[in-house]
Amino acid sequence: MTFSLTILGATGSIGRSTADVVIAQRDAFRVEAVVGGRDALALAQVARRLGARFAALADESGGEALKEALSGTGIGSGAGQSAVLEAVEREADTVVAAISGTAGLAPTHAALKPGRRIALANKESLVCAGAAFMADVRRLCIDLLPVDSEHNALDHALAAGMNRDVEKAVITASGGPFRTWTRERIAGASAKEASAHPIWSMGSKINIDSATLMNKGLELIEAHHLFDLEADRLDVLVHPEAIVHGLVQWSDGAVTAGLALPDMKVPIANALRNERRLRMDLPRLDLAAIGRLSFDRPDEERFPCLSLAKAALKAGGAMPTILNAANEIAVAAYVADRIGFYDISEMVEAVCSTFSGRQLAAPETVAEALNIDEEARRAARQAVSAHDRTARL
Repeated sequence: MTFSLTILGATGSIGRSTADVVIAQRDAFRVEAVVGGRDALALAQVARRLGARFAALADESGGEALKEALSGTGIGSGAGQSAVLEAVEREADTVVAAISGTAGLAPTHAALKPGRRIALANKESLVCAGAAFMADVRRLCIDLLPVDSEHNALDHALAAGMNRDVEKAVITASGGPFRTWTRERIAGASAKEASAHPIWSMGSKINIDSATLMNKGLELIEAHHLFDLEADRLDVLVHPEAIVHGLVQWSDGAVTAGLALPDMKVPIANALRNERRLRMDLPRLDLAAIGRLSFDRPDEERFPCLSLAKAALKAGGAMPTILNAANEIAVAAYVADRIGFYDISEMVEAVCSTFSGRQLAAPETVAEALNIDEEARRAARQAVSAHDRTARL
């Protein structure tokens, strides 16, 4: 049987890995639509490679370039938000939601259709609007499968028992490029150094979130919504080898773990499985060859963003939405060399403190989440402007 597939974020790292999985399983999938951000030529290349029926570019100004690049292929195309929504609305059994950042929230939510499977790689859908998003997942009986390697591993591990018997669900972190650096050295790190992830090849923003460990904090919030686990039953371990991606400690003392080589095609293939697992021609895990696996507790003094994310999860309400918005603005400012590395955590903490007294409830709709997100972004932009080092030159 052939299953139809739509890929949101087809030109990003997850989208490209998804394309590799689909190419390796030509008889299993038919690609209905692919969606990209601004790179018309890259999107056209993906659409051609996969034989997609429709390609949509979020950036309206690239519409003509996309149409020209697809000329003669028979692949339909469009640009702008209406085209993205057209791609989402097209009939597909599975939608891979891999648009990075809050920009992916609305399209991912629009993809929730009865009977569909969502392979979720957009963590912001749950960080920004977790309660509202998951309520719609349950209402529409959506089969939601996590693509992040950590959550995919937990999904496997949690199948070994009942939720009530989980003492602790743990996700792992490689530690990022600054795992062994002193705080003083980290303070002077450039965005280029922060983007040099030792294990994974991801986009710049996610790489920097990995360097600050904010990515792990966001993943804890995501895990809370995915698996209905309270903050005190979630934790992080630093694991430089990136072989154990997630593990569950049970009430009887047993531990179930999800292991795999660090290749995103493994969790993607798992999320795209149907009646049976896909057969992938990938290197197999050889623990004897690896020889040693090591684990440490994260240093939240050197990486305060993790503490901020944990605090936002415990605070609940709209605080995770605010945290994420402030972080996106602060990271963009860091990439532009407007602020330093530790200014990211200081900006995020300042914005969260600004909103803490208001005790905003968790957004009940995606639209409400996006309104709170925008308000927090305005506060974050003001905080960045007040500390902009380029303005002082």
